[in-house]
Amino acid sequence: MREEEKKRTSQNKVQQFFRKRWVFPAIYLMSAAVILTAVLWYQSISNDVAEDLNGNNTEDLALTDNQPEAVEVNATKENFAMPAIDPDAVTVVKKFYDENASTEDQEAALVFYNNTYRMNKGIDLAREDQKQFDVVASLSGTVTKAEKDPILGYVVEIEHENDVVTVYQSLAEVSVQAGDKVEQNELLGKSGTNLYNEEDGNHVHFEVRKAGKAVNPLTYMDKPVTSVEGVEEETTEEPAKEEEVSEEAPATEEEVSEEAPAGEGEEAPAKDDEKSAEEKAPESDKKDAEKGETEGSEESTQPEASNSTLNS
Repeated sequence: MREEEKKRTSQNKVQQFFRKRWVFPAIYLMSAAVILTAVLWYQSISNDVAEDLNGNNTEDLALTDNQPEAVEVNATKENFAMPAIDPDAVTVVKKFYDENASTEDQEAALVFYNNTYRMNKGIDLAREDQKQFDVVASLSGTVTKAEKDPILGYVVEIEHENDVVTVYQSLAEVSVQAGDKVEQNELLGKSGTNLYNEEDGNHVHFEVRKAGKAVNPLTYMDKPVTSVEGVEEETTEEPAKEEEVSEEAPATEEEVSEEAPAGEGEEAPAKDDEKSAEEKAPESDKKDAEKGETEGSEESTQPEASNSTLNS
């Protein structure tokens, strides 16, 4: 009985406590204070984490800016290739003129044009059946020239790294223009004929130049562009380039006819001098003869005078 009475008294006290007016407002305020504290604590933690993340990112960016650009390890460098869509279908019909080659090879590397033999500054490629073939870029680069020359045919020049330029001449047509970026084995045009080297027929003339000087393309085939070395500057005579052929013009008949009168005019004074010399010569001879006669007469008179004095 006493335990039941104790339970009842305790329940009554609790009921009386919650019946008070300030109990529930106090509970609400305490709950709100706890919740607000938790929210503010969570926000402060999240801000600190965000600042830490931003600081790490800026440091990483600063480190990456100072570091050199990443280079692909597996990036393959291009090697020189024959400027034909099918390299096996073409052959070298005229080689590069090499000063160290044999006399026969040097004679075979000469181009006869305008009654003059000129050294070949590249290699000439052609098919055995003399059919037209597609000409492609030997290396990737930027087209700096694509125009028609009246003697050389269409000419295309492509600039590469390491101050190297490849030249393609004797093209019948071109499919690129100056400023284009071309890839290796990209079509440039069709092979053709030109007036400069008619004996090779339908062909393409291919040159490799280092710092403006031609080198032997066959030396660098299947090698990277960085392997191209400059030509020695101590060469005695630098042969004329094929591009200079268009600037050279043979002497016309008018120029020859203009020079001919000048030659005749120069010979005329010489003849006049000879005539004057001939005219002067007789006069001097006459004078000498007269002097001789006078001297003879004087000599002849002197003995007579002496004889007369003796007789007297």
